[in-house]
Amino acid sequence: MSAPVLSLYRRITRWPAGHWIFSRLVCFKAPYFATIAPRFVALEPGRCEVRIRDRRRVHNHIGTVHAIALCNLAELSAGAMTDATIPANMRWIPKGMTVEYLAKARGAMHAAAVPQSPAMESASGYAWPVKVSVRNDAGEEVFRARIDMWVSPRTRAAAT
Repeated sequence: MSAPVLSLYRRITRWPAGHWIFSRLVCFKAPYFATIAPRFVALEPGRCEVRIRDRRRVHNHIGTVHAIALCNLAELSAGAMTDATIPANMRWIPKGMTVEYLAKARGAMHAAAVPQSPAMESASGYAWPVKVSVRNDAGEEVFRARIDMWVSPRTRAAAT
């Protein structure tokens, strides 16, 4: 697994306000995610959970959570889970995303990302599908995504 992100999460989330601090650090590294003000709930190999609050800045013109905010939430949770799961000598990048809007997204959103198959070490790149389910506070699934991560060996320069 990719030790840096997962070990940082495990260390920081022991502190008071640790989940908030970790979430801010992720947004510092990848600034676009700050647009949804995410809060990491859980991160472990094979699973990541992230929440966003119901705020006007993520709404669309009809007062529901915007489709792109949901996509942003899905990509964040899938990416963090991938980083915490794949072997340390592998790297990843999102290759494609298929989404389904199942119901109006009202209120706070809770995303859970899990892989569709085990991560593996490989001498060449491969597509690794990740499922993301986004639910509202009532537990109703309002959005679903499948994100294909391209997982490939790190080059020597990138590994150091």
